[in-house]
Amino acid sequence: MSALKLRNIGPKSAAWLRQVGLRSAEDLAAVGAVGAFVKVRRAGFKPSLNLLYSLEGALVGCHWQEVPEARRQQLVAEYEVAAGGLPTARAGQMAGPVRETHMQSPDAGDHDSGDEVGEIRFGED
Repeated sequence: MSALKLRNIGPKSAAWLRQVGLRSAEDLAAVGAVGAFVKVRRAGFKPSLNLLYSLEGALVGCHWQEVPEARRQQLVAEYEVAAGGLPTARAGQMAGPVRETHMQSPDAGDHDSGDEVGEIRFGED
């Protein structure tokens, strides 16, 4: 959307749209507000629903806050159907189990056994 300014579409949203291949009002109209929103989400961005409403407003020529509540609910319902296979969080490595490691100082034999369990020492000479 670099050459074309659309109502409700700021620089960040325009950059997201360009990165998913939507560069003109015609491109946006071809996929619709929900389709564009799904493309942005599938690309790994995390837009709020305000982007969905902004896209709709851009298509119908009104401010995003003027999109009627009934239409907003319809857009969200369409998005939920279209995004059925989308992961809820960005794909990444899942955390594994946490393991506790107790380190013992190389000169542990020189100390009495009064050290507390789990004490970790750094830089002791």
